[in-house]
Amino acid sequence: QVQLVESGGGLVQPGGSLRLSCAASGSIFSINAMGWYRQAPGKQRVLVATITSVGSTNYADSVKGRFTISRDNAKNTVYLQMNNLKPEDTAVYYCNANAKLTYYTGTNNYWGQGTQVTVSS
Repeated sequence: QVQLVESGGGLVQPGGSLRLSCAASGSIFSINAMGWYRQAPGKQRVLVATITSVGSTNYADSVKGRFTISRDNAKNTVYLQMNNLKPEDTAVYYCNANAKLTYYTGTNNYWGQGTQVTVSS
């Protein structure tokens, strides 16, 4: 199995910055895409940003120019640098990894437990 542990959430004022981290561990053969999703109260979980194993990135329109996703393949870790945060960025942020446990098995999606980000003055 794959465990994803997120860290870095918290309370920040509008215009501030936070950096989220997510480390994957377990019996991992390889990790393809990793990403961040968020879920605001009463809303569905939506994509924030993804990054492939070779560094190709994709962002939701609402965070382009403010958020940057990156990863360290040697550490099986993905990061989300969030700048110029707005109240509408308030949500629980979830880490996602698309991983294979062995050479012969297919890929599966794994999720972290979530970390709260609150943007408020």
